[in-house]
Amino acid sequence: MKVDLTKIDQMIDKYSSEEDVPYISILQDINDEYRYLPEEALHRVSKKLAVSMSQLYSLATFYKCFSLVPKGKHEVQVCMGTACHVRGAPRILEKVCQGFKVSPGKTSEDGEFSLETVNCVGACALGPLVVMDGKYHGKLTLNKIGKLMGGYHEKEDN
Repeated sequence: MKVDLTKIDQMIDKYSSEEDVPYISILQDINDEYRYLPEEALHRVSKKLAVSMSQLYSLATFYKCFSLVPKGKHEVQVCMGTACHVRGAPRILEKVCQGFKVSPGKTSEDGEFSLETVNCVGACALGPLVVMDGKYHGKLTLNKIGKLMGGYHEKEDN
């Protein structure tokens, strides 16, 4: 994906009049636009605001909401916390990996799905649980997760 530096400049300008420039807000805007933080964009922020690349990278790597690699169109998180684990999360994860053809921590080759495992999403009573594009799907079985994934494939086909 090509980075539009004019758009990056607009994102920077939106906050640059503030006394303490909110670097995190700028990075969030860039991450929302591109679904990750392209290196070109970080260089632009560094140059325009005279902030070091190491400072920007430290923010980008500290907060889990940022990514330095492109994310898929759909983000899938499988909870592997204790409650989910004992209720079958490993089998759910395996089914998701096979169905979406993606490994944990990776994005599918077609760029449609990014898969992450998380230690807990704080909804233990719903385990095993998967979060797809921010929506929680709990008390999953292999049959339920199969139907859920099928719905995502149908959306892509339309």
